[in-house]
Amino acid sequence: MSDITRRDFLKLLQGAGALLGISVVAAPAVAYFYPPKLVEMPTEPVLVCPEADLPVGQSKTVEFGRYPAIVIHTPDGLKAYSAVCTHFACLVKWNSETGRMECPCHEGYFSAADGSVLSGPPPKPLLALTAEVVDGQVYVKVGGGS
Repeated sequence: MSDITRRDFLKLLQGAGALLGISVVAAPAVAYFYPPKLVEMPTEPVLVCPEADLPVGQSKTVEFGRYPAIVIHTPDGLKAYSAVCTHFACLVKWNSETGRMECPCHEGYFSAADGSVLSGPPPKPLLALTAEVVDGQVYVKVGGGS
């Protein structure tokens, strides 16, 4: 094994540092030109949970393509909506005490029955999705109502 001089060692460190610096700049640039595929809405139903894990009065929020969906088990059955507020795209939360969906950003309130705006600044109702039970599992899919 040959002896490495101090100068050669420093050149090696300099080259490694330059390579690291180029990588740090190049990686985001490459990622910008080749972004991951973002599916707006999934084409297949998305599993929420077993039916037993969603009792009446409770909700589950799940990933649903690019944006989450909220599934609520109301006394009238399962209801599903986009969990994105139509005002400023904040995520709505289910409040089991009031029986409505609430947007924490600007106090927007939505009906669990049909997703309509009860009060606040949202300009439109939440996008209705379809919730269904198949073999004891709750699924949510694109569709105009639960």
